[in-house]
Amino acid sequence: MPLSAALVSQKMIKNFGAMQAMPVNIRILYFAKHCAEPYVEIVTVTETKRCQSVCSSEDEEPEDLLPVLTDHSELLEDSHIQRLGSHLPARTQGYPWRLVYSTIMHGTSLKTLYRNLALVDSPVILVIKDMDKQVFGGFSSHPFRVSKRCYGTGETFLYSFSPELKVFHWSGANSYFVKGHRDCLQMGGGGGLFGLWLDADLSRGCSLACDTFHNQPLSTKRDFMIQDLEVWAFH
Repeated sequence: MPLSAALVSQKMIKNFGAMQAMPVNIRILYFAKHCAEPYVEIVTVTETKRCQSVCSSEDEEPEDLLPVLTDHSELLEDSHIQRLGSHLPARTQGYPWRLVYSTIMHGTSLKTLYRNLALVDSPVILVIKDMDKQVFGGFSSHPFRVSKRCYGTGETFLYSFSPELKVFHWSGANSYFVKGHRDCLQMGGGGGLFGLWLDADLSRGCSLACDTFHNQPLSTKRDFMIQDLEVWAFH
């Protein structure tokens, strides 16, 4: 069972003699579980706060986890960013979000989206606002590209603000995470149903319940018209 940092420090001093005072921003955590060997983990106070924010319940507002955006988003409000950020994988935490594609800036073309992401080597966040002002999209563990097969990992998920955030993680039923065609982009699948499907002009889309994420339709309509779309990478 965990002991307090002070108690651990006292035990260490008793066993090993006088030691230099630990920096104030360092904590020592001592763990012993069941019959496993005990171990000591040293973490910074900043890291502890970050982990507490990531692990907070969905109904709680994270205290200090608002990601930094290097560009202005026309679709995401601070509340969107804060709630969505708390569901991102740990390997993306702390990295600024960089806008790599926007229909407002780059026009409505899936081909341009692929071209803009050609040199991106990080996960990406897809953000869509449809003509009914609904905001939704997906997180992809890999940048979007034309592919012969589905790609991605279980980190990939779909989400929708309706208006509260709903996140649909990998169900484990299949691995149809992302597949890029020249004339469409799809996320999730199974039984011929796509969790999210976009056409070549990024003007129309479709969202259905699919096996990959066991998601609800992301839009209020099965077939929706896209008002604007953004793709963010992690710088």
